[in-house]
Amino acid sequence: MQSSMDVETVPSQLQNESGSLPPKPLFEPLKAHEMSDGRVQFRKVNVPPHRYSPLKKIWMEIYTPIYEQMKIDIRMNLKARRVELKTRADTPDISNLQKCADFVHAFMLGFDVIDAIALLRLDELYIESFEIKDVKTLRGEHLSRAIGRLSGKGGKTKFAIENATKTRIVIADSKIHILGSFANIKIARDSLCSLILGSPAGKVYSKLRAVTARLAERF
Repeated sequence: MQSSMDVETVPSQLQNESGSLPPKPLFEPLKAHEMSDGRVQFRKVNVPPHRYSPLKKIWMEIYTPIYEQMKIDIRMNLKARRVELKTRADTPDISNLQKCADFVHAFMLGFDVIDAIALLRLDELYIESFEIKDVKTLRGEHLSRAIGRLSGKGGKTKFAIENATKTRIVIADSKIHILGSFANIKIARDSLCSLILGSPAGKVYSKLRAVTARLAERF
């Protein structure tokens, strides 16, 4: 009686003497430019008017790590006033292009090159931006006082939050930018929001100490 299911057999010619199938082929890993079918990828970062002079002063500090270490081409388009980045044939990883764009963008937001360069080295760093009006609608003197509370005398409050949460904070008028890991950004943002809503600095410090102590225990 013939079975209803036919079993396909491997012809004896395909089997070698040992009775096993041919060895698996070994392929070279694809290079970055081959992943995108050899197409060159671009990123463009606009330069705000107030960051043009600082960019001219420290251009080589931005250019060197991007061109030599990340293997990405970079140039300043003077006519369009923007920094242009593109991949090269020897770019080791396609994600380097986005990392470099984030690094340049961080500098444009007001972060120091020493802090922003961490975006090239570490994967889990982000930048979060928000405005004071997103937290509370303030106008005139009330807005000025809120910005003063965020900075503190001589920037004391800002530095205390930065050191406690291992983040970097830029306060540009009513806009606030925070650079750090996801969990640390959340702690820093909560502290800044408390200050905007009117909490005294002392109360925010004590809450920060409790939260950072809990974080230290967890890791």
